Amino acid sequence: MENETDSKFEERFINIETKLAYMEDFVNQIQQVAVEQAKEIALLRKENKLMIEKIKEMAENQEGDIPNRKPPHY
Repeated sequence: MENETDSKFEERFINIETKLAYMEDFVNQIQQVAVEQAKEIALLRKENKLMIEKIKEMAENQEGDIPNRKPPHY
């Protein structure tokens, strides 16, 4: 009887270890994705900032070229 109980506990323990190994792998995969996404977000923010600066620069350069008058449909 004791041997049968030990066998059941050993089987349950192996099942728990297996599930834990899968969970650890899954967490590592999620962590890697999170790191990659953080890098991508940082790059996109940098690109966005550069684009905003470029648009402001272009707008400032165009201000003198656009006359201050009503559009033709008025």
